[in-house]
Amino acid sequence: MEYFCYHRDRAGSAALRDELLEEHWAYMDRYGAEMIARGPTFQDGGEAPTGSVHIVDLPGPDAARAFAFDEPNHQAGVYRDVLLRRWRNLLGRTMWDFPGGREGGNRYLVLGLGSGPAADLDLPPDRDELIAYGPLLSDDGVTWLGTAVLLRAPDADAARAVLTADRYADIEVHDWQFGGRAS
Repeated sequence: MEYFCYHRDRAGSAALRDELLEEHWAYMDRYGAEMIARGPTFQDGGEAPTGSVHIVDLPGPDAARAFAFDEPNHQAGVYRDVLLRRWRNLLGRTMWDFPGGREGGNRYLVLGLGSGPAADLDLPPDRDELIAYGPLLSDDGVTWLGTAVLLRAPDADAARAVLTADRYADIEVHDWQFGGRAS
């Protein structure tokens, strides 16, 4: 089962986040084979971290909750909250398969939170700019709760436009970059 996990940073936690970087990476290394995508979000042009995205394939909800809440930064109080949802990988690939590579261009996390009939289940036309794309789902995987997208786009407005605006209660756009250890 695929899960989308977004840990949002607590204000003023950047120094603690930096201190725990190796612990965080060591923890995530344990999930390397299950990882679909990962990386930090930022504000202020990539200077200030605001959160950490992980899309991971795990055996079930108990494993997903353990993954999210046992994470060292979460345990130490770096994060203020966690969004954890079932997710479906509509691209069928990992971020490492993204044709655009790890660097170059502006990358974004787009989160559309909604309810009612599902929206944006068909891939947008410019699939080559998508890094990860799929619906956010209820714990049983049946009810649509929104859409999560990682993509390369010219700017935040173009990133936001990948989703059908009137189908969501809110659409968030965050600067994002590939995560993990540099190889």
